[in-house]
Amino acid sequence: MMEILWRFLFGRNLCQISGEITIISIKRNCFLCLKELCAQQDKMDFEIAVKVISILRYLTDALDCLPLSTPSRILNTHNIPCLLVELVEHPPWTRMEGGLTKKYIDGKWQEVSGPDVLQLTKVEGQVWLSLYNILMNVECVKKYDFNSFNKAQILKLRAHMTEVLLDQLPMLADLRRYLEELSMTDSLAPERSLVLEQLPEIKERLLQENEGKWHAIAKHQMKHYFDPSQAEIQSQARRLADTYNFDVMDSLLTDVPKCAVCGAEASKRCSRCRQEWYCKRECQVSHWSKHKTVCDMMAGDMKP
Repeated sequence: MMEILWRFLFGRNLCQISGEITIISIKRNCFLCLKELCAQQDKMDFEIAVKVISILRYLTDALDCLPLSTPSRILNTHNIPCLLVELVEHPPWTRMEGGLTKKYIDGKWQEVSGPDVLQLTKVEGQVWLSLYNILMNVECVKKYDFNSFNKAQILKLRAHMTEVLLDQLPMLADLRRYLEELSMTDSLAPERSLVLEQLPEIKERLLQENEGKWHAIAKHQMKHYFDPSQAEIQSQARRLADTYNFDVMDSLLTDVPKCAVCGAEASKRCSRCRQEWYCKRECQVSHWSKHKTVCDMMAGDMKP
């Protein structure tokens, strides 16, 4: 009766309407799942980026010890100083929600107010320390290109170097003094040095050299490595036995063996398993009740 009434009013089958509603519900659930996955991806990308800041700070701590190509990439290839200035100007770890200030602290967003708003978080401290390590390094300053754009970007830091910041990171007073000098002097041309860097292209070379040969390579490996002959197995076992020969390994030891019972210097060894040392026969006899189980297992494993 209900279906007849529905057809009379809307001219459509009730089952058809029900099927369309089900399809709409499925699409809505898929949309919500996709939205949730996108939110999780954004969260993961943000957390990874925050960890990259910490890694960058540790790299700047050791600029003098790293290969020559590393400072060149940091300064000129990726222009990290200007990137760090942008993070100071527009910090992604601080946001406003409903008129409240939130900061990303210890892996989660926390509400801050009052004096805590000016308190540096670990991530913010990493950014400032990275800038300090780069701009106060004499060799980096010589190699960095202080053109008009880079110089203007770096000088933006002066507006953020307040007394509250210097109280938390006192070493930044030297950086502020350097920025004042930089603003009043003309920058010299950067030192140009030739840096030859070998890029990891092994994978690409292997792919190009073996294109179309993967089936033959698989057959060769199956025959010689995954399904060896009996003679090859015996040869490999012989090589392993020679490698792990106890007499050869003992000759490499510099420490004098100790008795397993009393701890004195030992000159006798269990002839069956060759694992335990003893200083005299009495110690070996007294220790046999404890050593017997292990000795049986080791001797059994060493049988061909």
